[in-house]
Amino acid sequence: MRFKLGCCGFPCGMKEYFSQFKLVEVQQTFYKMPKLDTALRWRQQAPPGFEFSLKAWQLITHPSASPTYRKAGVKLPPGKEDYYGFFRPSSEVHQAWEETQKFARVLGARVIVFQCPPSFGENRRNVSNMVRFFQSVGRTQFLFAWEPRGEWSEQTIKDLCCELGLIHCVDPFDRMPLYGQYQYFRLHGGTRYRHHYSKEELEHLKDMVGDKQSYVLFNNINVAYNLLVF
Repeated sequence: MRFKLGCCGFPCGMKEYFSQFKLVEVQQTFYKMPKLDTALRWRQQAPPGFEFSLKAWQLITHPSASPTYRKAGVKLPPGKEDYYGFFRPSSEVHQAWEETQKFARVLGARVIVFQCPPSFGENRRNVSNMVRFFQSVGRTQFLFAWEPRGEWSEQTIKDLCCELGLIHCVDPFDRMPLYGQYQYFRLHGGTRYRHHYSKEELEHLKDMVGDKQSYVLFNNINVAYNLLVF
């Protein structure tokens, strides 16, 4: 297929979703890692040919001050708060990666998305942490998609993706990807996740997909409407 279409998370029951789509991006893994039995159950319930992608655990990408830690009820060991997030070279981040990849393997996922917070911007330390992290992970069975949301120059994004073998993950209505074997689009629907994409916008999206193999995922409240139109 030229592109695969799906949602970030399940907007309806799994049985109904599986009957309509061939792709979903798992969100739970970002907040708090589910048990491996959950991954096995989802894989068994999904029909043949269905593809899962997933978001990497926030302990890898987000600092402990992030409100998403509180939302997920994540409690860190006292005095260890500065060892998490921003791809830090710590045993805590390494363990979070191990848990992420275990879940991905059981789920049979192909793509792991590393979504970074706006506070993770371009500086020497962050670049160094990213390089060290992905070099330590090495080439795996997974494709890695990086969604930078902080301030980064286009050249640095392109250079890092090229050096580390990353897919530049974007909302194509905000910017176009700079590098990647595939395209991985996450459509957020504006700052409040409520945008209704017009038929004209969705036709434009098809043009942006072009002939390159792409993942197209809707991540907004009006997702059902948008998918029907698309």
